[in-house]
Amino acid sequence: MASSGPLAERVTVTMPAELVAGIDRVERNRSRFIAEAVRHELQRRQRLELQRSLQSPHPDSFATAALGLTDWAEAMAEADSDLLDPNAGTPLTWRAEVGWVNPETDGVQP
Repeated sequence: MASSGPLAERVTVTMPAELVAGIDRVERNRSRFIAEAVRHELQRRQRLELQRSLQSPHPDSFATAALGLTDWAEAMAEADSDLLDPNAGTPLTWRAEVGWVNPETDGVQP
């Protein structure tokens, strides 16, 4: 595949003729249409992956949640201390049966 510039790359894609005809009926620029369709599909898959991740978090998340954000921030190297403000954001609690919840708005005990 040859690069046609720093922001675009030429690819060859084989599709059924009826898909190409459908694209041609609604858009003159096939490349733009296909790029937009791929962008939408990538975003959809990223949302699905995020949903899966929230439903089944990585095991390291449990250790971080158990440690607590303040303790985690205090354990960081001094040079990294400006990366996190433990007083900012919304306090959340992990509940295995439902995931992350806000004790103030979700009616659960911390």
